[in-house]
Amino acid sequence: MPKEYLKKAILTSKSDASDTTKIVQDILDTIEQGGDQAALDYAAKFDRYEGSVLLTAEEVAAASAAVPDKLKRDIQFAHANVKRFAETQRQTCQDVQIEVVPGLIAGQKSIPVKTAGCYIPGGRYSHIASAIMTVTTAKVAGCENIIACSPPRPEIGINPAIIYAASVCGADKILAMGGVQGVAAMTFGLFGLPKANILVGPGNQFVAEAKRILFGRVGIDMIAGPTDSLILADATADPMVVAADLVGQAEHGYNSPVWLVTDTRSLAEEVMRLVPELINDLPEVNRDNATAAWRDYAEVILCGDREEMAATSDDYAPEHLTVQAEDLDWWLGRLSCYGSLFLGEETTVAFGDKASGTNHVLPTSGAATYTGGLSVHKFMKIVTWQRATREGAKPVAEATARISRLEGMEGHARTADIRLKKYFPNEDFDLAADV
Repeated sequence: MPKEYLKKAILTSKSDASDTTKIVQDILDTIEQGGDQAALDYAAKFDRYEGSVLLTAEEVAAASAAVPDKLKRDIQFAHANVKRFAETQRQTCQDVQIEVVPGLIAGQKSIPVKTAGCYIPGGRYSHIASAIMTVTTAKVAGCENIIACSPPRPEIGINPAIIYAASVCGADKILAMGGVQGVAAMTFGLFGLPKANILVGPGNQFVAEAKRILFGRVGIDMIAGPTDSLILADATADPMVVAADLVGQAEHGYNSPVWLVTDTRSLAEEVMRLVPELINDLPEVNRDNATAAWRDYAEVILCGDREEMAATSDDYAPEHLTVQAEDLDWWLGRLSCYGSLFLGEETTVAFGDKASGTNHVLPTSGAATYTGGLSVHKFMKIVTWQRATREGAKPVAEATARISRLEGMEGHARTADIRLKKYFPNEDFDLAADV
């Protein structure tokens, strides 16, 4: 049977697009020209904060002391899991070499970037987990300088738990500055900081736009949009668990899409009945976000079989993908487009978001068709090298000269000619392009 939309979104991530580019570009230009003071001016305007911008060791210690021991243990637990997973990823970045032809050796080296700028949201929600995800991964990758940047609360400063998490996970400097001004400070090397080579971490549309504009001058993890989640569920799924997982992701923001794809009409109808009830039971700030997200962006799609379900999921390429269905190994082998995959009822997106070890900085808005999420690999430069004996260089030089002349690049060809004449003065070579 053809796919049937039991609930269709009335808005998409593009519906909410606003012209933030000029605003962000003006702020970046002003800060680049005005330096520290311009950044401080924007911090006073947007963060409504005029306290310490670059936290001292004493301020970090004082904030850490204010964090309850139970929360410290939870942060340490999450940090250990993320570190362990990142260390396993790091082992896949191996230096290799191969003798391509006799006498010509080529190799690969993995070199971490020197300075990482980690943005940690602190507005609507204090993203303690983002400090763990970004700083830990940069540390395991081997970055020399790790800057953690988070928006301070007016007259208060950064949430102490964020400060503690960033410190425990290995941040060298913690910057109390949010939004575009925080991103700019890390990029331009303000307040005595080293200039960031890469910017990572989630943020609002202004942070995302700043990263997009600055991409090229610095590396970025990805261009992110609103977070999104998709659940694949068959007749074996528990409707209450499915509904709770949808609501849990919808609370991220008013424009955070959640999608249910199923082959079971009765399950879909029960989930659609339960979701509004679960939303109404949330605290007000969470309820408002989830209500709007479910009303305007959510979809429920009925498919004919699991193959159509999988194909639909790959078309959406969700940031978070949950499977609550039979034969999990089949789904693991079949699915190909997602940021992070959660197999079975026993795991959920919130586990990955907070403490299980995989990274929660993930591709949104369909970007999972071409990229994965944040990992140690994002902080690594995979570079190549080569060396050769004179005999090993000989056939390569001959081929290079002829290909270069065929392309019309005579200067390139002559760099090969000169070596052949120097190393093999008594030999004749046919180095003309064969056209």
